[in-house]
Amino acid sequence: MELKLHVSMVSVGFIPRAGNSIVLTHSSSSVPFCTYAVPDASRHRNGTNTSRSTHKTLPLRKENHPKLKLDPQNQTAPLPLNVDLVALCEEGKLEQVLELMGQGALADYRVYLALLNLCGHTRSLELGKKVHEFLRRSTFRGDIELCNRLIGMYCRCGSVKDARLVFDQMSERSIASWHLMIGGYTANGFGADGLLVFKQMKQAGVPPDGETFKLVLAACAREEAVEEGFLHFESMKEYGIVASMEHYLEVINILGNAGQLNEAEEFVENIPIDLGVEAWVSLRNFAKIHGDLDLEDRVKELLTCLDPSKAIAGQFPTPPRKKQSDINMLEEKNRVTEYRYSIPYKEEARGKLGGLSGHMREAGYVPDTRYVLHDIDEEEKEKALQYHSERLAIAYGLISTPPRTTLRIIKNLRICGDCHNAIKIMSKIVGRELIVRDNKRFHHFKEGKCSCGDYW
Repeated sequence: MELKLHVSMVSVGFIPRAGNSIVLTHSSSSVPFCTYAVPDASRHRNGTNTSRSTHKTLPLRKENHPKLKLDPQNQTAPLPLNVDLVALCEEGKLEQVLELMGQGALADYRVYLALLNLCGHTRSLELGKKVHEFLRRSTFRGDIELCNRLIGMYCRCGSVKDARLVFDQMSERSIASWHLMIGGYTANGFGADGLLVFKQMKQAGVPPDGETFKLVLAACAREEAVEEGFLHFESMKEYGIVASMEHYLEVINILGNAGQLNEAEEFVENIPIDLGVEAWVSLRNFAKIHGDLDLEDRVKELLTCLDPSKAIAGQFPTPPRKKQSDINMLEEKNRVTEYRYSIPYKEEARGKLGGLSGHMREAGYVPDTRYVLHDIDEEEKEKALQYHSERLAIAYGLISTPPRTTLRIIKNLRICGDCHNAIKIMSKIVGRELIVRDNKRFHHFKEGKCSCGDYW
């Protein structure tokens, strides 16, 4: 059982989102029925689709489908209605589409594409698993493109185990399948597993391309595998691949993430192609992360000459956009709870968080008040950090779910450094896996460590 949270930072509050719940209904003889004309399709060998109408007898849910009308001459025989599931997907009505499919509406190939895209966009793992179950029972279950969409959906929802199950069960794979698995592992902080998939890819006789090596170098950066990264970078020549800007930037990430800043600076100076200011911006960020003030100042002066806007944009701390609020959301199966920083939380959640804060200080947590941009005293800054919305969402999840339940948090802004340190300690104290997805990557917090390696 897993619990998923989405996060927001206007205030602190608990708002049940009943509109996100799927209502499961059961037909009985006392419920009027209607006949749907729903599309069914089978794919030809050339990839085209053909549709035919199939009539299904389904229970009438007039409150959910206001367009349904009963024949005035016969109240028990409603008029047929064509259900456009693709249009409902385009409107974002994922729950309604799944309910219709559960009642017997047949989905064609386009519907499954739309459903998986929508699940990946909303990062709803539970609903994605429901779509997967429908797909497993359909005639399209072995389609490579749909399986690829499933892998991508699961990786974006933070469940690489489910993605790997789909990958392993594929009888045929395209190069995109390998790319999705390598990139999915890396995005979730498991670069070593991504590198193992690349090894399996070569053993399977699949020739890598430029995109493959970009993903492999990113996995090496995640694992701080400098030697292996340069071996892969040099091996690109064996496949006739010319290094592009993306490849050079990933090598900078490998060196910078490993703390080899002198080597990274030398590498940037000797890059044979023009990367513009991006390479220097990356180097400046690593100098900031590793505390090399001299290198940071040198690169800042260079950026001021090359592009003053880049030099200013890198100042720390960066204030949030005024019109964008930070939202944390917790999903328990099909129920989504939204947390906003300005709305008061239930007292039990605040009490839980207060108790956790005491244990965290005993475990060595020290608030980093640099992340508070308001002009207030230190005590108020520490209090403001304590009630960041992702922490409140976790606190409520802890008191509302069974022990050892994985909590999933989706945050629409970048997680701050203080919350990152706090949640690492929190995961060790409560003995749970806390998965946080900010606007850049997944953070899998477990036993006091984060899958990002403290680089994000």
